[in-house]
Amino acid sequence: MRGFGGFGVENLPYGVARWGDGRTGCVSALDDRVIDLAALAGAGGLHGVPAEVFDATSLNRFLALGRGAWAGVRSELAGLAAQGDERLAAASAPMGSVELLLPVAVGDFVDFSASLHHATNMARLLRPDSPPPGDEWKRFPRGFHGRAGSVVVSGTPFRRPHGPAGVTAALDIEAELAFVIGAGNRMGEPIPAPAMRDHVAGVLLLLDWSARDIQAAEQHPLGPFLSKSFATSVSPWLVSLDAVDPTAIELEVLLQATTVSRPPVSTMYWSIADLLAHATLNGAPTRPGDLFGCGTVSGPDEGTQGSLMELTSGGRRRLRLHDGSMRTYLEDGDTVVIRGIAGEVSLGEVAGRVLPAMT
Repeated sequence: MRGFGGFGVENLPYGVARWGDGRTGCVSALDDRVIDLAALAGAGGLHGVPAEVFDATSLNRFLALGRGAWAGVRSELAGLAAQGDERLAAASAPMGSVELLLPVAVGDFVDFSASLHHATNMARLLRPDSPPPGDEWKRFPRGFHGRAGSVVVSGTPFRRPHGPAGVTAALDIEAELAFVIGAGNRMGEPIPAPAMRDHVAGVLLLLDWSARDIQAAEQHPLGPFLSKSFATSVSPWLVSLDAVDPTAIELEVLLQATTVSRPPVSTMYWSIADLLAHATLNGAPTRPGDLFGCGTVSGPDEGTQGSLMELTSGGRRRLRLHDGSMRTYLEDGDTVVIRGIAGEVSLGEVAGRVLPAMT
């Protein structure tokens, strides 16, 4: 990934930042600068959105305005950039001068399993004598409700978790793409797949931390709980579906600055539209800021798997890092970074570092 490359006028993602004086507000990004949307709206308006909508600690109020507002503000920003408007320059600051925060206040978090390659790999590792996922798996997407309070912004360290049998010895990662709800639906009114773009404000990178030994103990009959609820990291930039085709996104997974995998989103079996339609099939409501993970992105080829469990065949082989050290699962002090890009459009990165467990 090329520094701040991919944040050109063709992107203009949305985020939230804290300035040096402690003020927090909604921003966009252009090259290596952030754009203070409240300041810009106050200096002449942004598609008619009042400045106070952007003078907030999350994007939620802005996202609730709907697709017309998200697209209109982005289009107006592009026009101001093309004109070299001095108001844009006055409302901009160097990227390094602000702290990027969690872009949305997450109300609900759902994580799906949308990759048939990942499901097949995991079935082979966990149940080698059973047939791989087949027609039953393809009938509808599988997912589970995660813990919204454990969703943190990129760069936030976390402690190695405990389980019923003690501290996990098999701490893993899952490289994912996530989508965020902008305009929700009312209870009892499903969202059909063709209406997805009216409700999804954009996509984020998601790094789902997983304790595989704890997961194995609790997987049946109800599924993941303590093995997943301790931390989930997301990138700070919400990238519009008008800027990026999700199926064109390529991920890069780095462990201790060594690239260990390049998972392609194009290999996912279920699309974002499929996942949202299924999540609301029973009339379940969604709200601005709701977060939906697509599940581990894994491709069919070696070096495209999105988890260490797959890359190491369940811990039976080791990965060699650039410094000569070896890994199966994560060690204390390890840093993981996931980057995403589609052509010239960057999704930035999501990163996290493992701290020792509480004693």
